[in-house]
Amino acid sequence: MIKNSFETTDIFRGAFFLCNGGDLSDVRVRNNGRRIATFLITGKDLDKLDRDYRSGKALVNPLQLRESLNHLRDVMFEKLRENDPASHKCYAATRGRTRHGDRKRGDRGHQA
Repeated sequence: MIKNSFETTDIFRGAFFLCNGGDLSDVRVRNNGRRIATFLITGKDLDKLDRDYRSGKALVNPLQLRESLNHLRDVMFEKLRENDPASHKCYAATRGRTRHGDRKRGDRGHQA
């Protein structure tokens, strides 16, 4: 069994690899008009797992698949936020402010 690597933009394929012993080595973000996340998975027998995945012979524990998908989504969105300068500016500009500028909203419990 040779440890190899596989790069994919398919989050389901990446989650399938993780469920079958693969390790998430890196998430890369490229921007060619729209931002795309690429998952770099390392592990044993990834070529065989990929053939099973593409041929429809892949079997997986659905709970593990869900957990792996959630993990990949969390890592992907964190990486996308890191690579989006607009999100940092937007957060810094609005931190501590309300949607109406600097006016603070009062207690509105009486309106309930």
